[in-house]
Amino acid sequence: MRWVRLDAADTVVTATRALEAGAEVESVTTTGLVPSGHKVATVAMAPGDRVVKYAQTIGYASTAIAPGEHVHTHNVEFRNTDAAYEFGTNLRPVEAVHQDGRDTFQGYRRANGRVGTRNYIAIVTSVNCSATAARQIAAHFTPERLAPYPNVDGVVAFVHGTGCGMAGDGEGFEALQRVMWGYARHPNHAGVLMVGLGCEMNQIDWLLEAYGLEQGPLFQTMNIQNAAGLRRTVETGIARIEAMLPLANEATRTPCPASDLMVALQCGGSDAWSGITANPALGYACDLLTAQGGTGVLAETPEIYGAEHLLTARAASPEIGEKLIGLIRWWEDYTARNRGSMDNNPSPGNKKGGLTTILEKSLGAAAKGGTTPLNGVFKYAEPVTARGFTFMDSPGYDPASVTGQIAGGCNLVCFTTGRGSAFGSKPAPTIKVATNSEMYARMTEDMDVNTGDMLSGEMSLEAKGHEIYEMFLRVASGEMSKSEAQGLGDYEFVPWQIGAVM
Repeated sequence: MRWVRLDAADTVVTATRALEAGAEVESVTTTGLVPSGHKVATVAMAPGDRVVKYAQTIGYASTAIAPGEHVHTHNVEFRNTDAAYEFGTNLRPVEAVHQDGRDTFQGYRRANGRVGTRNYIAIVTSVNCSATAARQIAAHFTPERLAPYPNVDGVVAFVHGTGCGMAGDGEGFEALQRVMWGYARHPNHAGVLMVGLGCEMNQIDWLLEAYGLEQGPLFQTMNIQNAAGLRRTVETGIARIEAMLPLANEATRTPCPASDLMVALQCGGSDAWSGITANPALGYACDLLTAQGGTGVLAETPEIYGAEHLLTARAASPEIGEKLIGLIRWWEDYTARNRGSMDNNPSPGNKKGGLTTILEKSLGAAAKGGTTPLNGVFKYAEPVTARGFTFMDSPGYDPASVTGQIAGGCNLVCFTTGRGSAFGSKPAPTIKVATNSEMYARMTEDMDVNTGDMLSGEMSLEAKGHEIYEMFLRVASGEMSKSEAQGLGDYEFVPWQIGAVM
């Protein structure tokens, strides 16, 4: 098949390979070259007519479009969404798996009952001024020095570019404090050392007081000014982590139910196939996980724009649906006051891959959330307390979004990509899913799963969803994902910086 029609109501089809002028597509003939993954009009459209894909509006004709014409940014325009929202009208109850049929993985059961999929020691910085100290402390712990502690996955420095020059309250400050708390108490961390400068706006002591954190053998804090300089800070930090290592090494994996998994649902470097192969397959895996009592966390609020009405229809309560709409309105205001547009996304690479507007991208991105009820909507980096399918507010920028999801409690990340993304994360490992076979073959060292075989009919949605779900269990049990094996994750910690830098 040289093209794909997704719904009978669609006014376009998607080319599965490059089509020359004169190619027969359904009942029309192409009028020019149509690249693979791009759209072909199957009906005539006048200026202002809706362009329909997934049985949803993805944009509006900016000029007259003839049947057989290439449909893309040159003849399609974006408009803000004006959907009529419904709440709870598309609820598909989850058929929960009985206790005796629960799937398990080998995880680290912590004293507070939470479960980790990895066993790291973290160095968390409060401000950019302590980033070098944290990096130098972590660099001391080479594989040779960690060899006596086989149950410890590593010592990781989580450094960032903010923490001062910011307001001491409000959205930006609160988001950064939530990120720090989330990483300080993440179940994939056996021990934590927090390192500050001492005079920064983002004071460690305020975090300890606000969240009731208490210091102990596996949770300690220090700052450069009290330690009398960088060199002494590094020496003291090394000594403190050396004392933590034997304790962290005592942790062992034990059987844990799949309900203890919380998976961040992510996409980046998307293309036209994202919403046709990888994202629906990940959505099916999310449905399998929620049936086990586990949790899937969708994020990237700008990348559900135009598809949010599909999620409100799945909201378990009107309050949950209203909370999601509130996020959409915040983002409309946020982009407007910064002289941007919700359609600043998709990126140039997305467009080259066939995505024309944010509406089209969002409809494909939302498929990662599967079909089960939406049970909760959370602020950026807020602890995710609901089970099942949930949503977290975040930017579409992958590192910032995943940082929030991990801070919220995600102990695994599943990341779909069509153009090819070199993303990885710590302490929660990232599983990478390719949307098409060509990119998968080109970037085999980076991709864990290929969903391109869904296009050729070799694999069904259900079979591919099961394949991804089974990989959740294996990676959660300690199998290295490809991005993890390559060492990715040390530089992908990027807290969302909201508000003025002063």
